[in-house]
Amino acid sequence: MKNRNKGAGCMQLVKSEIERLKQQLLSEQTPDGSWNHPFDTGCMTDIYMIVLLRTLEEEDEEELIKELAKGILSRQGKDGAWRLFHDHHEGSLSLTIEAYYALLYSGYYEKNHPALVRARRFITKGGGLKKAGMYTKIMLALTGQYPWPLLFPVPMEVILLPGSFPLNMYDISVFGRSNLIPVILLGNKKFSRKTALSPDLGDLSVRDDDDPWPELRSAEWRSLTSFLAAGVKALVGIPRQIRAWSIEKAREYMQSHTEPDGTLYNYFSSTFYMIFALLALGGGPEEPAIKNAVAGLKRMTVKTDGRTHIQYTTAAVWNTALISHALQEAGVPPKEDAIQKANQYLAGQQHRRFGDWIVHNSKAEPGGWGFSRFNTINPDVDDTTAALRSLHQPAREKAHYEEIWKKGLLWTLSMQNRDGGWPAFERNVDKKLLHLLPIQGAEFILTDPSTADLTGRTLEFLGKAGYSDSSLPPIKKAVKWLRKHQEPNGSWYGRWGICYIYGTWAAVTGMAAVGVTLEDKSMKKGIDWLVSIQNEDGGWGESCRSDMEKKYIPLKESTLTQTAWAVDALAAAGMADSTPARKGAAFLVREGKRKDWTADYPMGQGMANFFYIHYHSYRSIWPLLALSHYIEKSEALV
Repeated sequence: MKNRNKGAGCMQLVKSEIERLKQQLLSEQTPDGSWNHPFDTGCMTDIYMIVLLRTLEEEDEEELIKELAKGILSRQGKDGAWRLFHDHHEGSLSLTIEAYYALLYSGYYEKNHPALVRARRFITKGGGLKKAGMYTKIMLALTGQYPWPLLFPVPMEVILLPGSFPLNMYDISVFGRSNLIPVILLGNKKFSRKTALSPDLGDLSVRDDDDPWPELRSAEWRSLTSFLAAGVKALVGIPRQIRAWSIEKAREYMQSHTEPDGTLYNYFSSTFYMIFALLALGGGPEEPAIKNAVAGLKRMTVKTDGRTHIQYTTAAVWNTALISHALQEAGVPPKEDAIQKANQYLAGQQHRRFGDWIVHNSKAEPGGWGFSRFNTINPDVDDTTAALRSLHQPAREKAHYEEIWKKGLLWTLSMQNRDGGWPAFERNVDKKLLHLLPIQGAEFILTDPSTADLTGRTLEFLGKAGYSDSSLPPIKKAVKWLRKHQEPNGSWYGRWGICYIYGTWAAVTGMAAVGVTLEDKSMKKGIDWLVSIQNEDGGWGESCRSDMEKKYIPLKESTLTQTAWAVDALAAAGMADSTPARKGAAFLVREGKRKDWTADYPMGQGMANFFYIHYHSYRSIWPLLALSHYIEKSEALV
């Protein structure tokens, strides 16, 4: 009797935490029905925004520049370095160079400031500017702080290479393409722009030889350059004319893919490069396209934890879809005003225009969702299934929502890759040749392969939506893909989250939704792996270093989000009544209000060792979802 009472008491605590999380999220909804939690990418975008505003000599942005500089400075470590995440002990040379530059360029800090003295010491000890990453060097070259390569390794004319050539621009992922096209133009023009406020970075040079781009001496770069040159040589026309056509093609691409808010694809980086490309093409700061682009970036400004931050993009659609679904799973009825408003918002965000995805998916009609409220042409599979989860019940009751839901479902199914998995943005954009290119983060920015997280999440959506028959071809192919790509230790690698816990959660919940049980060898290995890495406090925690080293690296502290993923996976696999699941749920209840560094630890990534994301909404969404599923599965066992 005592144990039964104790169990009932524990369940009541779980239900109380669910109620707290529900009320918290409901209180954060905006009048238009969306949730606008920050999409926090550290200080990289803040740095680039200062550099951009100073380069354009924007005179009315002093307060913004001052606030951004203050926020950047606040994130410096005692050793002078800036870091990508809490346990990034060695620090980031590239980020530290960029921060040093932005603080000087802001005009609010001098070289003799103690923080900049420490930063300079860290930079020179690390080898100076020449040891910076490729994207840092490009930014410095654009602003006159670093020389461009004498011969840019990617000729302008590659933009014209036809589909018959082994490599063309549409073999590259949409994220890579949107960034590379303006960069290729800028590199070939060797464009740079300095101003009267441009600082001198001469003290960051460590002169061991004269080549500022030693990475371009590699055999891989020489091979790539020769390969592309051969393709360009085969183009028909007078060389000067071909060059002019390629430049015009780049201009047309940027113009046709500019969103209504003025940004290029609603990405900070591609918009930053586009602005410089427009300057290189003869435009001035007052050109409408440039002014609109800058205004679009300013609209990404958010206040987070007292810090002014420029988001890489906004996450309203993603947040709204996830939160609305989590609330419904926690018992909030679809007819509740908050859910109705959320679903009306999501319905209005469904894409109706064709995007670049049509190149590799020519028979499909629009119907997906994008990540941001300003994204109208670049839908992705994860946002689409997230929106469809939220709209599932309304689609069964109202014809209007049913039509929207069916369009989204058909688009999702059409996006399945030949290999059986699902990509993020475009079908079958995974040429292995691109993985070998000597471009920083090539596998992350140049390709869009099937991944365990997207494949698992899509399976989970389909299974919960009633398409759980494992004999259905899309389901059968996806499960087969997951089995094939399981790691030897039982985990799965997650591309868009951190990292093996994320991938394993997605794979396990996906397979469980289509009828795979613990009797299955892959499922059991995945669950056994999750149980084996549980911390003593009952939680789970994984380091961002995992995606840098391509193996599981424990964080040595538990996080709410990763614990929620693990508990949700255990519940989905039929282990809600197990000791690991109970301990995990207890951790979520006990630590739900935790506000230490683990609360801000990145749970998402865009590119390993470069770009990490702290989703401010995750600490509420995933515990709410996991605890709701835990309660549901536990009570079903009674």
